[in-house]
Amino acid sequence: MAVREAEVKDRDNQLNVESVEWNGLTWINIEKPTKREIDYLAKNYSFHPMDLDDCLSERQRPKVDVYKDYIFLIFHFSIWNRATRISRHDQVSVFVGEKYLITVHDGQLKTLVGLFRQCQTDEGARQQNLGNGSGYLLYRILDRTVDAYFPILDKVLAWMNDVEDIVFDERVSAAQELSVLRRDIITQRRILNSLRAVTNETETKIKRFTKIDLTVQFGDVMDHLNKICDTLDEAKETIEVFKDTDYVLSTERLNIIMRVLTIAGTVILPSIVVSSIYGMNIPLPGGIERGSLQAFLFLLAIMLVVSGAMLYAFHRRHWI
Repeated sequence: MAVREAEVKDRDNQLNVESVEWNGLTWINIEKPTKREIDYLAKNYSFHPMDLDDCLSERQRPKVDVYKDYIFLIFHFSIWNRATRISRHDQVSVFVGEKYLITVHDGQLKTLVGLFRQCQTDEGARQQNLGNGSGYLLYRILDRTVDAYFPILDKVLAWMNDVEDIVFDERVSAAQELSVLRRDIITQRRILNSLRAVTNETETKIKRFTKIDLTVQFGDVMDHLNKICDTLDEAKETIEVFKDTDYVLSTERLNIIMRVLTIAGTVILPSIVVSSIYGMNIPLPGGIERGSLQAFLFLLAIMLVVSGAMLYAFHRRHWI
């Protein structure tokens, strides 16, 4: 079958709608949808209006809605910013029918965009991905989305190793790095857990739109998702341990500093007391009025003896 790359026009305005067809199955791809593209879908398909509205909303929860003639699902995927090292979620809306599959998204999911372009240009890819029904094509999209996450997971684990080194380096503060990594892992867990739930639910509801049994294929996807989610759970627990360790080490370092300063202040205290007494504006034995060197040495000896006695007492009590 020939490829049909549609440049659909509605009232002389070009719509951002592309399609590719193989063996009676049409994949329609809509990137960066606007109300015009949604109106086009409403005019040509009998979709529920609330589903169409959800395609324009960026705050929809992942879900799978089953209707008589089609299935509508929303799934989230993770986008990792290399510069800020912060993850965020984006969503893909999918309509699955007997002879069509429609994807509506912002173009951020590179695996989905790449798969569509491949089907446009490669007849073998069209036959492989569109030849077994719309349900199989949906499986291919989910499978590629999940596999594309493993490089992100590797970056998160490498980041964890770097943070571990920082935690045990007393010259570097790890609190901020731990907080950023902890926030990113929590975000990743939320996104991937929702994708796992949608994938698991889709497996049981997509069978009527496939020409082959996809139990093994979806089982493989679920295995990958379970591995990813388990790894993120372990990463979260590890980060909590790192956070507690950093707190304990920081507290210990602070205690050592405070102990040294306290001992220094306590040892100096006798000198301060003696100097304060002889700093009063009244005549005292050994005062400045007589100008005796012996008096000065006597006062200095008193200070050293008292300070030495205090250090000895601290040592006996294992404070120093």
